[in-house]
Amino acid sequence: MASHRRPKQPSRTRVTVLTATAAAAVALTSQTAHADPKPSKTEVKAKVDKLYEEAEKASEKYNGAKEKQDKLEGQIGNLQDKVARGQEELNELRQALGSAASAQYRTGGIDPSLQLFLSADPDDYLDKASALDQLSSKQAEGVKKIQAKQRDLAQQRQEAQAKLQDLSDTRKELGDKKKQVQGKLADAQKLLNSLTAAERAEIKQEEERASRSAGDRVELGDAVPASNRGAAALAAAKSKVGTPYVWGATGPNSFDCSGLTSWAFAQAGYTIPRMSQDQANAGTRIASQSALKPGDLVIFYSDLHHVGFYAGNGQVLHAPKPGANVRYESINNMPYMFGVRI
Repeated sequence: MASHRRPKQPSRTRVTVLTATAAAAVALTSQTAHADPKPSKTEVKAKVDKLYEEAEKASEKYNGAKEKQDKLEGQIGNLQDKVARGQEELNELRQALGSAASAQYRTGGIDPSLQLFLSADPDDYLDKASALDQLSSKQAEGVKKIQAKQRDLAQQRQEAQAKLQDLSDTRKELGDKKKQVQGKLADAQKLLNSLTAAERAEIKQEEERASRSAGDRVELGDAVPASNRGAAALAAAKSKVGTPYVWGATGPNSFDCSGLTSWAFAQAGYTIPRMSQDQANAGTRIASQSALKPGDLVIFYSDLHHVGFYAGNGQVLHAPKPGANVRYESINNMPYMFGVRI
């Protein structure tokens, strides 16, 4: 006989779970359907270039902190040498004064002037009286020298301590800037890794073609150099075309932007500051691009964080960015601020 029991209904909990699962599946399908498309090679390159620009800003700040650290270390070393020499001089002064005091003490408890008065030999009395006067004068002078030397040493130690604290702060700043640069470079590399090997190769080939074209334009120009010194510095920089950009590097096997320009002028026998912001004030400013001559420095961006050489015919020679080599490029590829003639 067939059973007439009603079929068991699904529990409320099970219905709820099934409903939630179905809703999640629909939502996931919807999200997948509306997911952002993979960024194009052009979009990735633009983002990478922006990160490289930010890394270079941080790199120039790192260079400034590094330069300050080196300067402080030299100043502290000189102060510490002064303190050491001053301490030796102070010890010698104290020893000389102590020896004189010991000799005076050994004459006994009688007042020295009374001892001389009781002397039976007039000539001996006069000799010793003269010596006593001289010794007293030397003692007074010695005490003054000791006091002055103590004041000098205290001041030098205080100055050295202040510079040591400044050095500690600068080293912390140096570490912070280094982390900033490395973080920007790591982010840029992640973006580049999202491209295929073929896309990365295309970007590199495009930049190399642009550099060769810019170099050809330079050769077509016949502008007179800014000066013999500028011409010599530019020639030195030209010898480094193809050398890799490395942040914080000053050559001869790798450079950052201001590292290249400072190295090149050093080859010409002239020293310019290390940082691009300081190089911007190292000579006569030239507002108009049309007034630039080969060998002039060219400053880019409103915060002056990038520098290169004007190479002629509207082209610059510079260390452009991480992942690239020293190359020629149109001056119009970056926001021009002014030129500097050394």
